[in-house]
Amino acid sequence: MSPLLLIPAIFFTAGFVQGLTGFGAALVAMPLMAFIIDIKLAVPICTLCGLFININMTLKLRKSLDWAKIIPLIAGCIPGSIFGTLVLKEVNGYYIRLFLGILVTAFSGYSLLAKPVRLNLNNKWGYLPGFLTGAIGSAVSAGGPPSIIYTSIQGWSKESIKATLVSFFLFSGTMAASGHLISGLTTFYAFKIFLASALPIFVGTNLGNSLSTHISDNFYRRIVMLLLVIMGLMLIFQNV
Repeated sequence: MSPLLLIPAIFFTAGFVQGLTGFGAALVAMPLMAFIIDIKLAVPICTLCGLFININMTLKLRKSLDWAKIIPLIAGCIPGSIFGTLVLKEVNGYYIRLFLGILVTAFSGYSLLAKPVRLNLNNKWGYLPGFLTGAIGSAVSAGGPPSIIYTSIQGWSKESIKATLVSFFLFSGTMAASGHLISGLTTFYAFKIFLASALPIFVGTNLGNSLSTHISDNFYRRIVMLLLVIMGLMLIFQNV
């Protein structure tokens, strides 16, 4: 079957997951797309679709945006990306991904099965997860967990967590999409598949966001931790 039919269906589901939680579209889409198309084509498509999801979500959650929470993440991400490109690129990515997978699985598994971790950190702490997200993302393309964990352990509402994540990922996604465009990684065919996926993404994202309004903050956090466990296990099994 043509990728123009299969990939939009994948991104309907990916959009639903990110609409529900504020992240996770790539977690759903990338493994499935890898069975259909080359990874070099899948990456720019996933980036464009993620950018579209985050624009949609940022507009929907604009009343919950708090720049005092968002700016430290963005400000930390910029030097982190430079550090990851210049320094961590020299380190074997296998060890980074494996360590990150073990850490994320252990933390989120504990939070899911035992007592959830709850902190009320000053917003200035956001520079650290922002830096780590930028560094790990630039080095091994797996930077999401630090910022997701940071927002999920704060005493924020689910709307505030989602608004912070999607606006932060909108910034990082814009940087990634610009890099792909400049480097020529984003081809006309990639853009064609993105356009074919736009409507399913929009519908899936809105359905996920609508469902999110009907679940409690505690249940939302359990969904987040479950997705983090899956992300952690994927990182481990990809590197053993």
